[in-house]
Amino acid sequence: MPSKKMLIADVLENLSKKNFEKFGMALMARGGDRKVAFSKVEDKNFMEVTNVLVSTFTEDDAPAVTSELLKSIKCFNEAKELDEQMAELFPKSSTRKKVHFVDKHQLELTERVCNIDSILDFLLKENVIQDAIYEKISCTPGNQGKTRNIYKLALKSGIDAKNIFLESLKKYEPFLVADLERKG
Repeated sequence: MPSKKMLIADVLENLSKKNFEKFGMALMARGGDRKVAFSKVEDKNFMEVTNVLVSTFTEDDAPAVTSELLKSIKCFNEAKELDEQMAELFPKSSTRKKVHFVDKHQLELTERVCNIDSILDFLLKENVIQDAIYEKISCTPGNQGKTRNIYKLALKSGIDAKNIFLESLKKYEPFLVADLERKG
């Protein structure tokens, strides 16, 4: 049975040169707490990039990161193939992600968030939204309308935006977050 690392290597090996370069750029540009330096990707082959993925994100998490990056560069078939192989060979650690807290609780958050202006300021400060989007959301009447617009305009950019939004919720709505976490 192939390892998770070999599944990643197979997918990367089969990318066109152009898509492999895009993948490397997406890997370096990926947000989050684990960054990949340019020197670790520049002029590297598929196996070396696979090693960087595994050493940076662990063998268990690297397939999900690889799938996320493939989707970000519009290599949807390759991401789907990797996801399907992971689900088949490693059903308990499939790359199918858990539903993010802010997605799972979207309705409750939309209904219950009160400190929306502080959250908007936080999202602006953390570069999740830019001035134009900030102004558009700020002009929306009511907390529910503003929260809906955060989902529509700010959180579509991906997991990093959702993580920062969750961080703002923990800071400005700690009791609400605790209540939702208790409910599951």
